[in-house]
Amino acid sequence: MSSPCIMNTNESIVFDPSIMQNQPKLPKEFIWSKDPGFNSIKANLQENHDVLDEPLIDLEGFFRGDEEATKHAAELINEACLAHGFFQVTNHRIDSSLLRAAHDQMDGLFKLPMEKKLRVQRSNGDMWGYSGAHAHRFSKQLPWKETFSFGYNYLDGEGSMSSHKPLVLDYVKSSLGEEFELTGWVYERYCEAMKDLSLVIFELLGIGLGVERQQFRQFYKDGNALLRCNSYPPCKEPSLTFGTGPHCDPTSLTILHQDQVGGLEVFTNNKWQAVRPRQDALVINIGDTFMALSNGRYKSCLHRAVVNKKKERRSLAFFVSPKEDKVVRAPQDLIDREEGTKSRRYPDFKWPHFLEFTQKHYRADVTTLQNFVQWLPSSNMT
Repeated sequence: MSSPCIMNTNESIVFDPSIMQNQPKLPKEFIWSKDPGFNSIKANLQENHDVLDEPLIDLEGFFRGDEEATKHAAELINEACLAHGFFQVTNHRIDSSLLRAAHDQMDGLFKLPMEKKLRVQRSNGDMWGYSGAHAHRFSKQLPWKETFSFGYNYLDGEGSMSSHKPLVLDYVKSSLGEEFELTGWVYERYCEAMKDLSLVIFELLGIGLGVERQQFRQFYKDGNALLRCNSYPPCKEPSLTFGTGPHCDPTSLTILHQDQVGGLEVFTNNKWQAVRPRQDALVINIGDTFMALSNGRYKSCLHRAVVNKKKERRSLAFFVSPKEDKVVRAPQDLIDREEGTKSRRYPDFKWPHFLEFTQKHYRADVTTLQNFVQWLPSSNMT
């Protein structure tokens, strides 16, 4: 197991796709394949034709109140989470026009002049704003991508759209200008829709784990989220780099909508498998925090994003976390039903402690949760 690595900042790197794409060679800061640990988790960048046969979960029966269909959906999710922590959902009741609008609004963000992007650049430890290749955090193995991130509080979304506190809208307008009001409203509504869907998923996860049906839904109903817009520009040497390196999300749950370019891959059955883009589906994956909440029964999904030589790829990722003061602890009835020692596999922790670890002390990979557990006793946060 690797020890936690200290983050290094590198202010000299500015990821400007219009410049980077015209360079004859990939800058060394973006090269992953020469790193000694590149093959440590079988990160083979050769042409990959394996496609993941993940379950496609139809949520229509759940929304109709059909108990048999709900039970079947929960069983399929349970099988996927025991295996690799990844599935897709259809009939999720997210309006297709909202999904289109959310993707369309990314044009205005990523086509901004670089100097305006840098005025809203994320600082180290901050989750909001623009990031070019995460160069504000790392000095090597930079991901070939740009991102815009917006925080969302579940409680701010309570009530009607006209009465709740528009956190995303206010941030977008104050940081980018009044001309981005429509963008702010679109992402405000997108976050509200994703919040509602996430609570449905948590209910189905509870059914699958055999705990009280509403337990996880109640645990996350006042949670927090981060919406991240991702742009992966074309890259002349895609075999040397990643759009996003191999990692497990430290958060609880990720809901992703991707375009039709493709590039998302999941590691399961000892190989990387591509995720087929489905225009009508949303990608769901389990993160480290929920793996701990399930006492390790459900797998945090190991995944990565590869880049395309000719096409830009875009995606919208909605990361869900519990409220700051909630203690992440596996339900006792879940532990009591386990075979063997019937003991808790992870210490109690709160999400802000895990977030600090991943933002200031450790770069997320396949062993983030294990390293966090080792680090926690020395952090004065237990």
